[in-house]
Amino acid sequence: MAGHFEATPGGGAAVALDEVEIAILRSLAVQLLELIGPGDEPAEGEDPLAALFAEGPSEPPSDPALARLFPEAYSNDDSELRAASAEFRRFTENDLRTRKRDDALAVVRTLDRLSPTGDGGAVLRLTADECRSWLGSLNDLRLTIGTRLEVSDEDGSLYRLPDSDPRKPMVMAYLWLGGLQETLIETLMP
Repeated sequence: MAGHFEATPGGGAAVALDEVEIAILRSLAVQLLELIGPGDEPAEGEDPLAALFAEGPSEPPSDPALARLFPEAYSNDDSELRAASAEFRRFTENDLRTRKRDDALAVVRTLDRLSPTGDGGAVLRLTADECRSWLGSLNDLRLTIGTRLEVSDEDGSLYRLPDSDPRKPMVMAYLWLGGLQETLIETLMP
């Protein structure tokens, strides 16, 4: 189980993590929460149903990582498609942000409830719902890190960085998160 997820009864999954891995995962999830930003909670006395119909932004984020997490619905220079993309974003981005925030919070909460073993590590056991949150958050973390590292399908040079390159720790985290994501997907496949 060390280093990869294994299926558990009831559609869940488990993975053994050491204390450094736990700290890295928690730190990355918290940073993702900071990047996504706080939710728009209804003000005291405000109708909570009104928040359901609140309109979101119509322009894409300027931060490349956020633009990757909240992409355009239509990528075209046609003015009609730009208008449709803005309209789509207005009505979907707030919900998408909420889901991504909830997924990252689920990661933090599941890590926080771990009981360390004698060596400081722990076995993380996830329910089926928590697995879905973890998959979403692992994907968002990889998209964010990949954007910051400017990873592309054609560029394999990041995988051969010298140890002295300051990007090396993030590349290693990117690859490790990919391994976790892959084994979690495999455990959930019928």
